[in-house]
Amino acid sequence: MSQEMIAVFMFSTMMLMLLTGQRVFGAIGGVAALAALALWGVGGSDIPFSAVMKLMKWYPLLTLPMFIFMGYILSESKIADDLYKMFHVWMGPVSGGLAIGTIGLMVLISAMNGLSVAGMAIGATIALPELLKRNYDKIMVTGVIQAGSSLGILVPPSVVLVLYAMIARQPVGQLWLAGVFPGLMMAAMFIIYIYIRCKLNPALGPALTEEERDDITLREKLVLLRAGLLPLIIFFAMMYPFVRGWTSLTESSAIGAMTAFTAAVLKGRMTREVFENSVRNTLAISCMFMWIIVAAMGFGAVFDGLGAVNAIDSLFTEKLQLNPWMILILMQLSFLVMGTFLDDTAMLVIVAPLYIPLVDHLGFDLIWYGVLYTITTQIAYMTPPFGYNLFLMRAMAPPEITLRDIYVSIIPFVLVMVVALTTIMIFPEIALWLPNYVYGK
Repeated sequence: MSQEMIAVFMFSTMMLMLLTGQRVFGAIGGVAALAALALWGVGGSDIPFSAVMKLMKWYPLLTLPMFIFMGYILSESKIADDLYKMFHVWMGPVSGGLAIGTIGLMVLISAMNGLSVAGMAIGATIALPELLKRNYDKIMVTGVIQAGSSLGILVPPSVVLVLYAMIARQPVGQLWLAGVFPGLMMAAMFIIYIYIRCKLNPALGPALTEEERDDITLREKLVLLRAGLLPLIIFFAMMYPFVRGWTSLTESSAIGAMTAFTAAVLKGRMTREVFENSVRNTLAISCMFMWIIVAAMGFGAVFDGLGAVNAIDSLFTEKLQLNPWMILILMQLSFLVMGTFLDDTAMLVIVAPLYIPLVDHLGFDLIWYGVLYTITTQIAYMTPPFGYNLFLMRAMAPPEITLRDIYVSIIPFVLVMVVALTTIMIFPEIALWLPNYVYGK
């Protein structure tokens, strides 16, 4: 059997196992282990063992549980609730102000947690009921929550970019910095869209009435501002020493976790239940990511041994005579298809052994491609009919929001994200300027 046919057989077997409901790491790792044994005999068993050893020696992986723990501490201790109260008071007088504030909330939640699911959960449980109670258009605000949560895997500290760094063998710090301007740019584009739409039709996002504004004193506003700024203080306490070169990435993650823990203690919210839930959730998610990384590394090792990447590169560039940009666009479109039934982590580990070496071989920057990957997968998450985020939103939304409302709500925000993705593809410096400046390239 040719190398190409073995590669196709491995992919098809893995996809079949995923469609039967197998766990992602089991499907990927199982196919990799069986293929290694079939191709190289007993010696193939060294491949998964080698993958585990590489994982255990990858020091920056310690950042993963630290950032997850920090996010859960801030969420479980209700410090994130203070953020929304701040936005409600300071942005409420503007038409669509609470929706704009919700995008700001999502940016800060992303900076605290790095997981889009966390942003979705907080937005749906805290912001959505408040927006509906104040007669905001249910379709618009449903789209706002989903679009805002898409920033979770782009704005640092992005947990998914840590995973991408491991698989692509790229510096995590550079990937995080590459996500800063694209993430803020997308947030700004969402805000501009909401502002213009509510300006044209104020009924979509009514401002606070004069009575409601008069009920809030300046002192109360300042107290809420101080409470809402706490997560920002935690974020800068963690990131500033790292950007200045005073601490390593792992040390900064520990600073972030300890600062969040200390803040919860000082505010009197560090109960036994909060601590236990945070530790349990951190352990569960960290172990899930580690199993997936091990499986992906084993699968990638088999692919490297087959030389399948060179064969597929030859198929695209020599036989089909496609230029590098056409190949890149086709790769991004494939993410949109996979996003209908897989999450971002699964998409990455399934195609990483193929796409990342191919992107490098075509001459594209792997840091830049990491940003493209994160945006494309979030678009896939929100694209009907089977977007992953759509069903998460349906599970968390109140009964009056139907699946049709959720489908309709996301269309304008997906279009905004496509514009953002296209802009970053045309102007790579949007993603690359900051890491190049900080690291002196």
